[in-house]
Amino acid sequence: MKINRFMGAVAAVALSAGMASAEGEPIKIGVLHSLSGTMAISETTLKDTMLMLIEKQNAAGGVLGRPLEAVVVDPASDWPLFAEKARELLTVENVDVIFGSWTSVSRKSALPVLEELNGLMFYPVQYEGEESSKNVFYTGAAPNQQAIPATDYFLDELGIEKFALLGTDYVYPRTTNKILEQYLKDKGIAAEDIFVNYTPFGHSDWSKIVADVVALGADGKRVGVISTINGDANIGFYKELAAAGVSAEDIPVVAFSVGEEELSGLDTTNLVGHLAAWNYFQSADTEVNAEFVKEWKAFAGEERVTNDPMEAHYIGFNMWVNAVEAAGTTDVDAVRTAMYGQEFPNLTGGTAVMLPNHHLSKPVLIGEIQADGQFDIISQTEEVPGDAWTDFLPESAVLTSDWKDLGCGMYNTETETCVQLKSNY
Repeated sequence: MKINRFMGAVAAVALSAGMASAEGEPIKIGVLHSLSGTMAISETTLKDTMLMLIEKQNAAGGVLGRPLEAVVVDPASDWPLFAEKARELLTVENVDVIFGSWTSVSRKSALPVLEELNGLMFYPVQYEGEESSKNVFYTGAAPNQQAIPATDYFLDELGIEKFALLGTDYVYPRTTNKILEQYLKDKGIAAEDIFVNYTPFGHSDWSKIVADVVALGADGKRVGVISTINGDANIGFYKELAAAGVSAEDIPVVAFSVGEEELSGLDTTNLVGHLAAWNYFQSADTEVNAEFVKEWKAFAGEERVTNDPMEAHYIGFNMWVNAVEAAGTTDVDAVRTAMYGQEFPNLTGGTAVMLPNHHLSKPVLIGEIQADGQFDIISQTEEVPGDAWTDFLPESAVLTSDWKDLGCGMYNTETETCVQLKSNY
């Protein structure tokens, strides 16, 4: 049975090829990604990634000898709709697991529903940390796996003296920049040398903001931009930089939400040299990545590119498959227990490990934009364990997350008590 891989409504995938040994009631997998609205530029690819992974697993015989069936919904970049669609997936469609969300506000919208119904979601995108739910596995980067190392690169390698922290106006940029402001001050950067600005989703007029960034360097100090701009607003931002004649040599930008997919919609001629910080780039030179890219292009089209959140879904999905097989059931509590310590090769040559705080160990990569829209990897670390609670805010430095042994996502190491997480949402 052939299915339209790019449909935008509820879909079911149960491909017949290689399915002779997969019989019985299907295991349903919810796919909760925006296929319309401002975040469709980023999230549609993740829906397609899940369909590819499910197709491949079905060709290998499914899971527990049963076929996998994808149930795709479109929350349409409407944050409250993520909660509604998550409830639909868990109560109407009766899915066994959900893979989804991009923005933190969409994740936080779905979170109370996941906790109420004891659903399980794999969240594949870098985020601000300061959260650890027993119902979410965070397979994207925490701040210590992206934002902090990128800032260190600006300070240590590029000699940046003034910082423009530009973000979309929602929880991820605001919390990340709160952490970075404190981190920069601890590193000796004066408060007046840190410029912070937020814009709405889909913002398009960047002329004044770019002018303000340029003006920041009027005293001769070197300026760098740390960008937590999300979605299609990036297109206007980079176009305005180019129109203003700002090159990476003048004012380098390191982005946390711009990858290969976002660049595929831009003329990158004037962006060469600007940076992005992720845990994966398509240009990673490994055999396993070459095979992944080949499979993706065969599935989605030769023009399609891979990116970091795709790798996060790749790791999370395969860990979930292995946990289900180990548990012998799709029961959420049993799968959660089986997830701790799961290991799976990442696409950059190392091994991802699922930690008791529901975060992965991941390498940190800095990539430089090339004229073809790909990234030249100029820095790569060993695997860094994800930290749910930052060490750089006093109120968070005393907190730890350990769902395996402590059964708590917000444990205060000073008082030796478990704080109720719901008050943090």
